[in-house]
Order: sequence, then C-alpha cells, then structure tokens
Amino acid sequence: MKKFSLSLVGASALLAFATMLPAHAAVDVDAAQALFKKNECTKCHSVDKTKSGPALKKIALKYKGKPDGQEKVIQQITTAPKVKTEDGTEEEHKVINTKDPVALKNLADWILSQ
Repeated sequence: MKKFSLSLVGASALLAFATMLPAHAAVDVDAAQALFKKNECTKCHSVDKTKSGPALKKIALKYKGKPDGQEKVIQQITTAPKVKTEDGTEEEHKVINTKDPVALKNLADWILSQ
C-alpha cells in the first residue's frame, strides 16, 4: 500500500507540474499567410520553390529545432539585413510591416513549420 501511495503522489505531482508549463499556441496559419502576402514576401519566397529568395522549406530546414530558430527568423524579417539573392546580387531584406510581437512570432513559427 505504501508503494502504491508513493506512486500516486508522484503521478499527481507530475500532472500538477505539467499543467503549470506554458502551452504553446498553435500557429494561426491564416494570419501568418495574410501577413506574408500583405508584405509581398511572395515576390521573393515560395513555400517549396526557390525564387530570388530561398524557399520557406529551406529556411525551415536551417532554423527548425534550434533554440534560437524563431529569434533568427524574426531578426531576419525585422532588421533589413543585407541578403544575397539567388542571382548573387545583394539587397536589403524587406522589413515586415508590424511591430506586434505575437504576429511576428506566429509568422516565424509558420515559416518554421514548412
């Protein structure tokens, strides 16, 4: 009986701890795609084909699963860094027209989900 009650206490504690962890919100695909299109990202990027910029699948492969992956994507879309296009020329990356951190994280997570 003592062994059973310890297991029950342990399981209860584990369940209580799990409910305290922050829940990761699912990607709002419609909102991410709308922001992507509104900012004309489709001029240079496609989900699976390389245009003048890399395909989103290629970006996702580079950053997905890395602890700072989301941060790196957000930095790329908010700071106008110089980027090389597929033809070798350099240009400033367009900045996403929002300061909403939730929208930026959602867009980054959508890109990383490709």
